[in-house]
Amino acid sequence: MVHVVFAIPFAMENTLRFASAVARLPGVRLSIVSQDAADKFPDDFRQQLAGCRQVRDALQAAELAAAVQHLAREHGPVERLLGILEQAQEPLAAVREQLRIRGMDLPTARSFRDKAHMKELFAAHGVPCARHRLCADAAAALAFAQQVGFPLVGKPPAGAGAKATARLDSAADLQRFLQQSQPRPGREVLLEEFVQGREFSFDSVTLHGQHVFHNVCSYHPTPLEVMEDPRQQWCVVLPREIDTPEFAAIHQVGPRALSVLGMWTGMSHMEWFRRADGSIAVSEVAARPPGAQFMTLLSYAHDCDFYRAFAQLMVFETFTPPARRCAAGAVYLRAMGAKGAVAGPGARIGAVHGLETMRQALGDLVVEARLPRIGAPPASSYEGDGIVVVRHPETQVVRAALDRILHTVRVELA
Repeated sequence: MVHVVFAIPFAMENTLRFASAVARLPGVRLSIVSQDAADKFPDDFRQQLAGCRQVRDALQAAELAAAVQHLAREHGPVERLLGILEQAQEPLAAVREQLRIRGMDLPTARSFRDKAHMKELFAAHGVPCARHRLCADAAAALAFAQQVGFPLVGKPPAGAGAKATARLDSAADLQRFLQQSQPRPGREVLLEEFVQGREFSFDSVTLHGQHVFHNVCSYHPTPLEVMEDPRQQWCVVLPREIDTPEFAAIHQVGPRALSVLGMWTGMSHMEWFRRADGSIAVSEVAARPPGAQFMTLLSYAHDCDFYRAFAQLMVFETFTPPARRCAAGAVYLRAMGAKGAVAGPGARIGAVHGLETMRQALGDLVVEARLPRIGAPPASSYEGDGIVVVRHPETQVVRAALDRILHTVRVELA
């Protein structure tokens, strides 16, 4: 039996799907480390566990190491240490090195996590990316703004996607950003040119240093645009055909970027832009599976369980690339008030309109719908309050269905 420890800071549904897939593999004994007590986890999940160790902070390497050592004494040597949160990748790597557990090492994890260092590696190896500068004070930030011009994007070097970024359209925006972030040596901010163009993801599987699978997903609009305007609904499409001239550039650049960062075995999530002139720029890469229910979308597009595929890859280091059988897509529903008004303090979700109309129009095209909970506060992220997933062999049918949902379903604030 392979003893696997999975770091789960909190008993979140998405993380449990990954951990449950590991537990269901034949020949695996699963233990977890969490900040939540065992009774916070569903009964059926707890029944799959060999052990559970509660810690104060599941993202601190010292606490993780002590918990893993305890589980090893109780349930046998730990052969794999896993986690899917981006913030967990460095501490997990540090513990692997300390306890000699096979998996991604600390220098590689840092290359993925430190976005400023990542961009330096890209620049040194000819991987196209946005112009950038790590700024420890306002003078460096203002000098970069003068050199590149506005708009800019500001973010902490260890940010995770659009949730940690801000668009800066003017010198006044930059000044506000600097006042809020207070950059200084050891706590720098990363400034980048704002790449104008369409945004995509490039989700990959690497096995023993070889690129063995990729997915392309297009974003409509970009997550940053959704974060800036609460009235926007985020929409993504996984086209059925991705090995086409349209995506030839990222097929060359994506695997090279992963090699530069040191990816050996694992799943990764890359965000990239295509400018109006056709050139591309890699935004950033995470050494983890994609979030925002992309694994569910991948499962529908390939008629296979990608959560299980991830588990098999990370535990037994095997992966069989599946055929892409369909296009898939999703609308991430966001709550709004009357006439598109945004949420105010104390707002709650009051109703979801248009569901029956959607079902009558789209029928079996809708393969999954997770609807907002009435009475819940509205979400603050671009992933919104619910999701509707569609699938069809033809990409254009999926795009048309998503457009129908965008114009039919409305989540109303009370």
